[in-house]
Amino acid sequence: MTPELRQLRYFVAVAEEGNLTRAAGRLHIAQQSLSQQIRALETQLGVTLFERTTRGVSLTEPGEVLLRDARPVLAGAERAVESVRRAAHGEPAELRVGVLASVANHLMPPVVRAFAERYPSIDLITEDVTIAALVERLRAGTLDAGLSRPPLVDDLETELILREPVAAVLPEGHPLADRDQLEMADLADEDWVLTPRESWPPWHRFYDEEYAAAGYRPRVVRRGSSVQNLLALVAAGVGVTRLAISARTLRDSGVCFVPIVGQEAWTVVVWRPDASHPALPALREVARDVTRSTDLSATG
Repeated sequence: MTPELRQLRYFVAVAEEGNLTRAAGRLHIAQQSLSQQIRALETQLGVTLFERTTRGVSLTEPGEVLLRDARPVLAGAERAVESVRRAAHGEPAELRVGVLASVANHLMPPVVRAFAERYPSIDLITEDVTIAALVERLRAGTLDAGLSRPPLVDDLETELILREPVAAVLPEGHPLADRDQLEMADLADEDWVLTPRESWPPWHRFYDEEYAAAGYRPRVVRRGSSVQNLLALVAAGVGVTRLAISARTLRDSGVCFVPIVGQEAWTVVVWRPDASHPALPALREVARDVTRSTDLSATG
């Protein structure tokens, strides 16, 4: 038997609060009733979802699995109810899309324009997000899709829509700035400015492999939290970095972009494998067409 949405809502509240009393208060029901509902859910599923302690409750391994999958189910149900309400009032449907900051400047404007022209009955809501927030919110179901660099995780689907060169970003006047192109090995002796490793470990593991293939580990002297921050650090002469060529639309002074041989940055549409939003195919179609027909290097 499939749990009811009400049971899942109760379960998530207890999991997030870690305490039956607080969860009952949040849900505005009696604690005894909440305890009975949780026990009934555990009996129905044939598993123990919580370990009870004197200080509260903690999730078991099956509980962790259920929490991961219950959140997007509840988010989808809430969106469905909201869509019905909006339709009843003649309002457009919504498609919530997270956009990674490093692709927002050059890709989001033409995609939003083209989507609005083709699908005026769908309200495309975009949000600038970090890669960690994008993945978390897609998994939780609070975003329907994303425009991003590949997240390099196994539980999300992606469609490649754009390839672009990666360039070394050097301060103006740098000895390598007048080169037509560079090899990764040419940058072995440079000071580097990179994003924090904890900002998205899958990316940094991939970067480690690329630097190792070039025969060195970069000497990182500063960490920058955003593309704009990295560009400012390079312009200040702190070090060099590497970015997709489209990042040159974000800064027109103090830095030089020199393509790196064999390096590409990919942009993808990303979504949950079980995503059922009817407008998701429309977004993918528009993103494909925009990247085929628009000079993104001139967009900003």
